[in-house]
Amino acid sequence: MRPVGKPKISDAEGTAALASWSEGVAESADVACAVRYCLQVLATRAPGSSVEVRVPPYGAVQVIEGPRHTRGTPPAVVEMSAEVWLQLATGRSEFAHALEAGLVQASGERSNLSEFLPCVSIP
Repeated sequence: MRPVGKPKISDAEGTAALASWSEGVAESADVACAVRYCLQVLATRAPGSSVEVRVPPYGAVQVIEGPRHTRGTPPAVVEMSAEVWLQLATGRSEFAHALEAGLVQASGERSNLSEFLPCVSIP
């Protein structure tokens, strides 16, 4: 599953946005693209629908095999800021440390994303 309401982001477009973010020259459109691209990659690496990963206001994906929910809040939710998500997705930060520092809000079974992160490499 890819971020809701957004077309698939090509690898070229996604890695270019990540490179801009990494170099500290990203504009808001670059950050949005990088976040959505990383969510898209995570959804590919961890298919399923038992955990919802949210990075407001940019996107959300359902990942990890397990019980499927169809309405309301899913049984497991992981939410964080765009900056924290990009740090985790690229391996600049570890999930356990971000969780411990209160930078990630995670609830429910299967909400530990450690085995799926990092999910992208910066060119």
